[in-house]
Amino acid sequence: MEKLDVILLIGRPAAGKSETIDFLKHLPGEKRLQEYHIAPFDELDDFLYVWQTFEDDNIREHMGLPRRDTDTNLYFLDDRIWDFFIERIDLDFRKKLARDPLFLERHTVLMEFARGGTHGFESAFQHLSDDVLARAAILYIDVSFEESLRKNRRRYRPEEADSILYHSLEDAKMERYYKENDWERLSEGRDDGFIAVKGRHVPFAVFHNELEKTLDPEPLGAALRDVTGRLVNLFIHKG
Repeated sequence: MEKLDVILLIGRPAAGKSETIDFLKHLPGEKRLQEYHIAPFDELDDFLYVWQTFEDDNIREHMGLPRRDTDTNLYFLDDRIWDFFIERIDLDFRKKLARDPLFLERHTVLMEFARGGTHGFESAFQHLSDDVLARAAILYIDVSFEESLRKNRRRYRPEEADSILYHSLEDAKMERYYKENDWERLSEGRDDGFIAVKGRHVPFAVFHNELEKTLDPEPLGAALRDVTGRLVNLFIHKG
């Protein structure tokens, strides 16, 4: 049975990435493996690093220390930090393999992140190691910026701003960081194929989520079954 080892689950904010992971969490393990080619999985989501960066700077300010990475409105002082977060995900992945070299024989790793602006997906991919790229498949959840903005507003829950499912951004930050998107250029408008990254050909497939499928398990399951099946077929072709 074909299993996906590493899935780069990417897209604009609120595209449906976290809902997709939540759906997978609630599937029986055998069904998830047979129908979606995903073993018991670990998540690496750079939102957790982003949020910790905000909290750390707020703590520094509270202690009378200078803020290091963000201003008081939580804009990043140096946009290269987006690539730093990818390096952080990559390091956490390599630490998993160092602790258990056979980890991927029994598991899948989902790496989730959104990118845009001058530090888009192309830049992010350059900060992934060969350990990741040799095993990775890209699952891009496609929505327009307008749909991303709408859904980002919808999921806003101030009391759960640090949560995976309910974090959101102000409209101004969405405009600055995510309105521009380089995926269409990288994929050349195709729904699946390969993207060249650091001399490797990494398989990708697109999950179109506009009209929205990720709120309803039935259309979500059907669309996800299709896209993971295409990724497996690309790996077979690649081999």
